[in-house]
Amino acid sequence: MTPKEQKAHDYFYGGYSCAQSVFAAFHGEMGLSEEAALKLMLPMGGGVSGLRDICGAFTGAAMALNMLRPDVKPNDPEGKKALYALVQEKAEAFKAQFGTCICRELLEMNDITPSPVPAERTAKYYEERPCGKYVEACARLVEEELNKA
Repeated sequence: MTPKEQKAHDYFYGGYSCAQSVFAAFHGEMGLSEEAALKLMLPMGGGVSGLRDICGAFTGAAMALNMLRPDVKPNDPEGKKALYALVQEKAEAFKAQFGTCICRELLEMNDITPSPVPAERTAKYYEERPCGKYVEACARLVEEELNKA
């Protein structure tokens, strides 16, 4: 496991959401406090607040990729195109490994019925949920980009 995979893993298995875990693993490189990184991503877990749309781990990765690209300004169309292309490339890599980027589908493929309510983090939860491997994979995708710089 890479250092950032381990950090994201530790956040996730410490009770944080998938989105928080990936994003916060890079808080230092983004110039954010750990507390701010965790707070920013709070509603993004569970495919955005339990809506079960885009995987929260992948959302955390997309946000980290954005924050790690200081050259992209909010009103920069070329920078935005480059960032979108990078996130789309990472989405394709995630889909190639897991089949989809949709939280509900990732759960259903593992015989888990999606729920909009956050589940209590118990040993049983961690034993049954596949989300830890998605968190680690997304941290690795971001770390690969970080290592290119």
